[in-house]
Amino acid sequence: MTTIPITPVLDRMAAVGLGELVERAALQTRVDRKYLVPTESLPRLLEQLRPLARVLDIDGERTFRYESVYFDTPELVSYHCAAYRRRRRFKVRTRTYVDSAQCWLEVKISGARGNITKHRLPYHPRDCGTVRPGRDFVEEALGRESLGPAAGSDLDPVLVTDYHRTTLLLPDTDSRVTVDTGLIWRDPGSVLRLPGVAVVETKSTSAATPVDRMLWQAGIRPARISKYATGLAALRLDLPDAPWRRTLRRHFRAAAPSLRGAGSPLVPATTLSHRSEQEASCA
Repeated sequence: MTTIPITPVLDRMAAVGLGELVERAALQTRVDRKYLVPTESLPRLLEQLRPLARVLDIDGERTFRYESVYFDTPELVSYHCAAYRRRRRFKVRTRTYVDSAQCWLEVKISGARGNITKHRLPYHPRDCGTVRPGRDFVEEALGRESLGPAAGSDLDPVLVTDYHRTTLLLPDTDSRVTVDTGLIWRDPGSVLRLPGVAVVETKSTSAATPVDRMLWQAGIRPARISKYATGLAALRLDLPDAPWRRTLRRHFRAAAPSLRGAGSPLVPATTLSHRSEQEASCA
């Protein structure tokens, strides 16, 4: 579990079960706003939210470990669509809920006006490092939007992310807020950690949530960050990074890429070892 001292505040919050959360705020089509928040500020933020929010509780646990594997073509089509700010772009990943050993194959599509549509397929955890069993699902989801690589293009694992997530429901607006801590990125040759910073994300139909307004009042504005694209840009300095350059300069400090480009296969975090490791720090 996370070592961030937010557990006492979470324990005082009213709970919501997974079924009710999904029923009220599944938000498969939504607007996301992301913020980079110092972890030391989280207890106060959550205390302010306590009268307004309910925290996801599953069998007495309120913080859960997530692991995502992101897939892209050899030419990094998905990454470059984001880097060059294409209006319509996509991401393909598996997401494993480590504590419950559940896994999904997901296709996220960004459209006009910042709307995001997510398509999900139940997936076996042992297949989290490949899209082969779900290739038809991926091609159908991308084909409906006239997006993605050409049929038959390879989609290989490119990046693994690992973090702990707390999810809040805001009942008055049926919106969600996620708080991610302990963020780690892994590519085939490097590991990057981001201590001291949490990613807070609001997910709503369109309107700003009370959390957005609280953060704005505290002088914290939405940040350009994508766990896939920003993480890959931080690890691979040869890639174009214009959309996230300010975030990278302000919140990441690159270390020497001693093993970058080693060419070893990418595997989930639970089996990684003997990698070069770098640490990013909040400026």
